[in-house]
Amino acid sequence: MREHRVLASAVALALLAGAVAVPLAFRGRSCKELPATTRELAQAPASATRALDPGDDMSRYDAVRVLLPSGTLCGDGGRALGQVMTAATGADGQKPHTTAQARVVYALSAVYHEADVPSGAEPGLARVLAGYVVDTTLLSLDDPDAAGPAASGEDAAPDQAGWSRFGPFLAPGEAHPDFGFDHTGTLTADPGPLFARLARDPEAFALLYDAERAYLAHYLERLTRQGTDPDYHPEKEPGEKTSPPTLGVDNDLEDIARRIGTLMHVRADGTRDGDIADPDAFDASVRRHTRGAYRAAPDQVTGRPSMGGIAGRPVSGPVPGDLMDGRRQMFLAVDAWAEARKAPAGRAAAIRQILDDAYLTAYRNGPF
Repeated sequence: MREHRVLASAVALALLAGAVAVPLAFRGRSCKELPATTRELAQAPASATRALDPGDDMSRYDAVRVLLPSGTLCGDGGRALGQVMTAATGADGQKPHTTAQARVVYALSAVYHEADVPSGAEPGLARVLAGYVVDTTLLSLDDPDAAGPAASGEDAAPDQAGWSRFGPFLAPGEAHPDFGFDHTGTLTADPGPLFARLARDPEAFALLYDAERAYLAHYLERLTRQGTDPDYHPEKEPGEKTSPPTLGVDNDLEDIARRIGTLMHVRADGTRDGDIADPDAFDASVRRHTRGAYRAAPDQVTGRPSMGGIAGRPVSGPVPGDLMDGRRQMFLAVDAWAEARKAPAGRAAAIRQILDDAYLTAYRNGPF
């Protein structure tokens, strides 16, 4: 009887261990299916926008959050979800974004501010940030005056002095997500942390890096040869506080350099912590997905294209030198602009220094 009890106990323990081990094993390999109805939205951009639009009053935000899963999706579910995000925001098009599309970008940034982006969806979500490069590059802060998750083209239009809190050189009529809005007092939609997390995927890294370098070229070619914003005239706005004519430009250039520095910080940090197991393979993949180099036009440009047009601008040629030396790539763009425009040597040197300081700060410290 004693032998039977020992045998029975051993069997019971084995069964108990199996009952625990099997679910744990399956739990590690479990995945969620992306619903077919969600997949279909990638081919129906207008429907995708409606489905992921949280509404001007954010009344649909909880419903949108249900449609945006985190964790592991089965098969190509992650990539399909990324395609839905791109379609819903109009991020890969040349037309000015609508207010509904901009609200979707706000919702995406809020949902994935801390939640894990499903593997495979990183390139699609990176295309969204790239397609809204002005909004996701220039530093955004909590704004008590922000009335909703997005501002219409009319609301974002520059004032009489030529200033808009959404940035300079905006396409007329284009809407912008207002990341400074917080309808609950606890919701955070700052795209900075998301930008950094996406960059651990080499294809997403390439998309974001291309967009920032394209934005730098776009920005430089619209400046005067003195490196100032030709649209900004504070004397035309009664009571406008006088500030140095280069202040706004310097701040914007800092933001661009910070984003590029953040990309290189993510690459270095990922190599240290093992998320990027093979740095050479990562760099090779980035190079394969990179479109090329971006240089400012030799003459001042007055056009105001949409943000999708900025990210999708034609390349100037192949990338010279080391693509992953972001500091050098910025300097090459500035030097070419300064030479073509015959910019004052002092101003060109100041711009280089501004870019250098901001880049190195982000490279050392990471996302801001």
